[in-house]
Amino acid sequence: MVTSTTHHPAARGGVIGSYIRLMDRLSRLFAYLACALFVAGVLVICQMVFIRYLLGMSTSWQTEFTVFSVTGAMLMGSPYVLMTGGHVAITIVPDALGGIARKAMRLVASLFGLGFCAVLAYASWVYVLEALHGNWTTGSVWNPPLWPALLPMALGSSLLVLQYVAEILRGEH
Repeated sequence: MVTSTTHHPAARGGVIGSYIRLMDRLSRLFAYLACALFVAGVLVICQMVFIRYLLGMSTSWQTEFTVFSVTGAMLMGSPYVLMTGGHVAITIVPDALGGIARKAMRLVASLFGLGFCAVLAYASWVYVLEALHGNWTTGSVWNPPLWPALLPMALGSSLLVLQYVAEILRGEH
């Protein structure tokens, strides 16, 4: 079963409620940034088609920019997808069990997701810093610095970790 729900963090007060609301706002902000990156990628593809096929000129940076922008959009939009329940989930077993068993299974799944994303966030930041300090470039004809293309992965996975914590604290397992 695929479900998509919008959470209402206002039901919680105090520090936990404030944290949940902050993470929800940040996830929405990152979703807007992801949308802008996706639109930029689409516009650059259109420009590339125009330059290459209508004007007969070669392109040098468009494909690489599009790969980076669309990939960045996916990674930076993932916390919003988690927050809204927009991800694909197979919930036949938890739904059949119901009650405390369903909550326990969802909590365990969230903890596994949190752990995976924490490792990904750590490795992403190490990769970004290595690229930055090593002055790595993409090695293409365009050859821009690599760290800006890697930054959305680190930011998105870090915010995904924080959003997982918010979802666990929200307690709707």
